[in-house]
Amino acid sequence: MDISPKTSTDISFDDFRTQILQDYQIAFMSRVCSLLGRKEVLTGKAKFGIFGDGKELPQLAMARAFRNGDFRSGYYRDQTFMMALGLLSPKEFFHGLYATTDINKEPMSAGRQMGGHFMTFSLNEDGSWKDLTQQKNSSADISCTSGQMPRLLGLAQASKVYRHLTGVDATKFSDKGNEVAWGTIGNASTSEGLFFETINAGGVLQVPMIVSVWDDEYGISVPAKYHTTKEDISKLLSGFQRDEDHAGYELLKVKGWDYTALMHVYENASDIAREQHVPVIIHVTDLTQPQGHSSSGSHERYKSAERLQWEKDNDCNKRFKEWILESGIATPEELSKMEREIRQKVRASKNDAWAEFLDQHKKMKKVLLDLMNNVASKSANRNFIAKLRNDLIAIEEPLKKDLGVISRKALRYLIGEESQEKDALVNWVNDFLDKSQHKFSSNLYSDKPNRATNIPAVKPIYNTDILEEVDGRVILRDNFDRLFDKYPEAMVFGEDSGTIGDVNQGLEGLQKKYGKIRVADTGIRESTIIGQGIGLALRGLRPIAEIQYLDYIFYATSPLTDDLATMLYRSSGKQKAPLIVRTRGHRLEGIWHSGSPMGGLINLLRGMYILTPRNMTQAAGFYNTLMKSDEPALVIESLNGYRLKERKPENLGEFCTPIGVVETLKTGNDITLVSYGSTVRIVLRVAKELAEVGIDAEVIDAQTLLPFDINHDTVKSVQKTNRLLVIDEDVPGGCSAYLIREIVEKQGAFKYLDSQPQTLTSKAHRPAYGSDGDYFSKPNAEDIFETVYAIMHEASPSDYPKLR
Repeated sequence: MDISPKTSTDISFDDFRTQILQDYQIAFMSRVCSLLGRKEVLTGKAKFGIFGDGKELPQLAMARAFRNGDFRSGYYRDQTFMMALGLLSPKEFFHGLYATTDINKEPMSAGRQMGGHFMTFSLNEDGSWKDLTQQKNSSADISCTSGQMPRLLGLAQASKVYRHLTGVDATKFSDKGNEVAWGTIGNASTSEGLFFETINAGGVLQVPMIVSVWDDEYGISVPAKYHTTKEDISKLLSGFQRDEDHAGYELLKVKGWDYTALMHVYENASDIAREQHVPVIIHVTDLTQPQGHSSSGSHERYKSAERLQWEKDNDCNKRFKEWILESGIATPEELSKMEREIRQKVRASKNDAWAEFLDQHKKMKKVLLDLMNNVASKSANRNFIAKLRNDLIAIEEPLKKDLGVISRKALRYLIGEESQEKDALVNWVNDFLDKSQHKFSSNLYSDKPNRATNIPAVKPIYNTDILEEVDGRVILRDNFDRLFDKYPEAMVFGEDSGTIGDVNQGLEGLQKKYGKIRVADTGIRESTIIGQGIGLALRGLRPIAEIQYLDYIFYATSPLTDDLATMLYRSSGKQKAPLIVRTRGHRLEGIWHSGSPMGGLINLLRGMYILTPRNMTQAAGFYNTLMKSDEPALVIESLNGYRLKERKPENLGEFCTPIGVVETLKTGNDITLVSYGSTVRIVLRVAKELAEVGIDAEVIDAQTLLPFDINHDTVKSVQKTNRLLVIDEDVPGGCSAYLIREIVEKQGAFKYLDSQPQTLTSKAHRPAYGSDGDYFSKPNAEDIFETVYAIMHEASPSDYPKLR
């Protein structure tokens, strides 16, 4: 399909007619896919369906205005748009519906997401960037309503950065900042806070993004009057309209069935955003949802007969067809022939996709049946195995699950038996599970040579003639200075990050040196700070997004856990966003400035690295490591460590703290003490006090929580000491429980323990205010001493008499 941009003034009638008929073909094809897709769900071939029917025409107009280098950040109604750009074929549509795990057949997620979630490939096979300026781009979708909005802001901001920032190599990422970021959202989802936060931030930043609101007046079964003030999002947002004296948005409104008006509106919006870097909102009204929200329900249950009839009369495809006929662009016979051919093509694509989906399963089924037949002939339980084999024969359209269930059950009847036939079946099951599991679990983290855990440690180098120590924040500041000089694509932004150089002066003076684009202040809006980082990272920049305090990271949890942490996984390794999230936490004083909710974060952010340096030299080393890699991470600096004195390394910007490696800070023989972050300093002090009563403690700094101790050094310590205590600022059952599992279960330390492994955590409540609040809320030195002493007392009461 020719979708090269042509304005209404330079297109001939023949070209216009060809364009219209091409668009009608795409619209009709997309609708047939939606209708057949729902049937595939209802027959059980697919698990769930959510489709783009009723939204076809505005998506065609958007596709006409979309150019190479542009990015889409949309939602699960945009199949027509993807088809119009040639990025989604009917066969691929159905492979997505069936959850085919072959990325070549199902290029939207390799079956990891339900249908209706779209993306393009940003990466080559080796993990390097494609030339994004030479292709049309779609960031990988997420299901969460309005979750696509924060990312949209960053995608648009990248164009502004590339237009105004000098010295950065934009070869593969931007043509002088002329790219537009296109967002789509349903009208009901504009009720979400992420939508309003993004709209506000986009107006402040004046970035080239175009937000299309598909308005069918419902959010599942709930009408617009329960979603939107005035029942009209463009009326509600009218205060954002720009004027001669104030920057803002261009607000446009258009009916979703009016083809010519849609084309003009999208052409106009593209020019405004692309040339002037002014954000645009297009409110597309009078849309319909012919099959209801999804395959899970029927809209006849909640729409009146009058509304249902209105939707039939004003269906955008129906109105488009009527306009084509009334205008004499095509005859009824021509359109009928076209429609028949499209139906045949889509049905053939559906059948081909299902056959391809089943083909590998049927081949594996045949092999498995032969193996089961062979093993049954040698087994005393041949009758039971034969029954399982017959059950498998009866499954005409097997899934991997069916093969796994039956093959593994068959092995139960072979317990205690030995034969070559059994060995062959066991080998098949092991190979089947390994290969199948990989299809569903790969790419949570990078598997490329430059993955963060592969970056070797580089020790800090100190001038032996200079013993003077400086505040920890000075080491951070000067290290960031080196990084910004070394990496012109690096930038940092957050609340108070720019003018004052962050609340702890870890960026002091850097905005003056590197400018307001690279070292920037933001508003108080954590979700879109992360969204900026995700979008900028998707377009080749190396952003560091600051969340001022760890306690406030929950405002940003949605884009972190739903989007950033899952990016590499849900794109099956085809997109990456190497965003570094910088924050500070752990011990200070007060509920909202001294939290340590690590148990929640290590479970919510699988797919990111979580790094917990005990001092600023360690933290600086982590930033250096991460900049050599291309994976996302959360770095939590110790909030009470900025003014503590440390020796300043000579090799700033070069030394690297390894990721996934623990550090033994003190050797000992009696008990292993594991901690991280600010608490490590207390543990080290207590270790000296324990030595005074004859207890020789070994102290290990976890350093990184995701991943923890990939070399399994902690178990080597427990093998020597035979005792283990994990000290943690998180609540009981939080991160300490995770660490105990890693050490005792995963590393196998249980077999070396002579005493019960224990945890010492904060109290179950948030930390109270003041020094006394800290003392009675979190593990203090006396708590640690007495817990260790009690463990030793239990082991040897005579050597360590009861303390209290």
